[in-house]
Amino acid sequence: MTVSSVLVANRGEIARRVFATARAEGIATVAVFSDADADSPHVRDADVAVRLPGNASNETYLRGDLVIAAAVQAGADAIHPGYGFLSENADFAQQVQNAGLTWIGPPVKAIELMGSKVESKRMMSDAGVPVLTQLDPANVTENELPVLVKASAGGGGRGMRIVRELADLETEIEAAQRESLSAFGDSTVFVERYIETGRHIEVQVMADRHGTVWAVGERECSIQRRHQKVVEEAPSPLVERIDGMRDRLFDAARLATEAIGYEGAGTVEFLADEKGNFFFLEMNTRLQVEHPVTECTTGLDLVALQILVAGGGALPAEQPGSRGHSIEVRLYAEDPAQDWQPQSGIVHRFDIPGATFEVLGRAGIRVDSGIGTGSVIGTYYDPMLAKVISFAPTRAQAANRLAKSLQRATIHGVKTNRDLLVNVLQHPAFLAGDTDTAFFETHGLDSLAQSPVQGRDLQLSALAAALADAAHNREIARVNSGLPSGWRNLPSQPQRKSYDDITVEYTLGRYGLTTDLDGVSLVEHTPNRVVLVDGGLRRAFSVSRYGSQVFVDSSLGSVRLNRIPRFSDPTEDVAAGSLLAPMPGSVVRVAAAQGDTVTAGQPILMLEAMKMEHTVFSPTDGVLSELNVTAGQQVEVGAVLAVVTEGEQQ
Repeated sequence: MTVSSVLVANRGEIARRVFATARAEGIATVAVFSDADADSPHVRDADVAVRLPGNASNETYLRGDLVIAAAVQAGADAIHPGYGFLSENADFAQQVQNAGLTWIGPPVKAIELMGSKVESKRMMSDAGVPVLTQLDPANVTENELPVLVKASAGGGGRGMRIVRELADLETEIEAAQRESLSAFGDSTVFVERYIETGRHIEVQVMADRHGTVWAVGERECSIQRRHQKVVEEAPSPLVERIDGMRDRLFDAARLATEAIGYEGAGTVEFLADEKGNFFFLEMNTRLQVEHPVTECTTGLDLVALQILVAGGGALPAEQPGSRGHSIEVRLYAEDPAQDWQPQSGIVHRFDIPGATFEVLGRAGIRVDSGIGTGSVIGTYYDPMLAKVISFAPTRAQAANRLAKSLQRATIHGVKTNRDLLVNVLQHPAFLAGDTDTAFFETHGLDSLAQSPVQGRDLQLSALAAALADAAHNREIARVNSGLPSGWRNLPSQPQRKSYDDITVEYTLGRYGLTTDLDGVSLVEHTPNRVVLVDGGLRRAFSVSRYGSQVFVDSSLGSVRLNRIPRFSDPTEDVAAGSLLAPMPGSVVRVAAAQGDTVTAGQPILMLEAMKMEHTVFSPTDGVLSELNVTAGQQVEVGAVLAVVTEGEQQ
């Protein structure tokens, strides 16, 4: 069966990724989009696009009936589900086939069998694959803590909670159920033992209907936040180190694949310890977010193979080998230093040089992005902006290449985790291959989230920003605009400019630039470019401004600065003890009432944004003197949700 036109039942970078292969294969492409995604790059990439009215997932991308109707309307003869949303929904897969369309995914029965993590573990145990024992929530004891509450239907870290105190178990189960229902339409969760410092190892499988099963290669995805992967690589440093582990992993993955009569691309996930013991976690019956690292190390186009197998084609009997090393990082719109808070706003400029959606044949950088310059990041969907992937002969080279690429990337606007990714890739423990699931806790999130540009490098960047700002102000001035920016004929007080906690002082006169940074001289300064000589080294700085935000890009790295106004606006002051909304979102639960006595760290309310729940805690002991929101209410970033007044209620 030949596919001539494919609709991708998804959005963002995975839709664009499938479109890239489809174009190469001569297959027409169809996009679907919500109102929030009307201007998304994936819509522009497609040959035709069909609107799904609404914004929220449950009224757009999770509406299988609308997606199938869109495929029929556009004349598509196949549907590719991507990942997330309906990709592991057996009912949807059946409906696609009932409509006479080709389903580019595994058999419905395989999705059903693996769709419940509870039932899939039982089946794998019966098949001889090692598994972790499921626990009865009602009978969990102190000795079994910590435990993990996990959504049965989903993935991507949603609907997961670590519980360390028995008193918290019921509350965390309820929270996981709400999050799972919102993300997957299924509130079923289960409880199992939590391994604090495990290694997350997964095997990419590919199978056809003629009985050929490939275990294409393993990936390690141990560095995670909120149980969601941040850094992925192939091959695994742990598996490389332990003799015979790869063969055992591949045997277990093939056993799992054959046990359910699987066809297409899938991933068998395991949790391993440092000795090489491993336990089955789940099987993802779809393409994985991190599939590019396998593509780069094998040379395979996994999407092309999905299309081949879905059409009844046969895989070669001999599976391909692997070469080199590939590392992928996920660029998120989030602030790691603030409890991974998702960010929303405008991406003013986005430029990461590299091949786009290509299977790299030689050392280089690949960028799989769902956004571009001018994209607006909202609160309806996952905050992942792009995946940046390196490929090189060795792991050290791949890490260095990827870190340098991120440092030199131009990312202006919404805050991202770029600095965290650079610090991880350059961390001695990462370079040594010591990458377990507790990486952030072990090595300190505070330091990992800091900008790599510190000390004198940061001062130089701030000086460049001040000089460029002064040139900009002079350029737009109505009078004396022809004079050099900041120039004084006679001795004068230094020019001062404040950014965040940095104050820049300089004098620019007939004898050039004078600053408290010894050995610095000025070559050139315009509103967008400053060239300084520091200790005999000439360095250029690119400066961009968007309102009060200033971005400085140079070979030192990228710096994000917030200009501090000379005079504060009293209307922007908020009362002490105010709880501000960290992001736009919906209030899903209020855990305290006005007038209640509360303690520091006590949960006051929960917000949902980007399909994740975020708890707002009391900053101090006191009384909840104001409560300005109710469950179900939408709030904007910075809104005063409540106020806690220190002291006891009178």
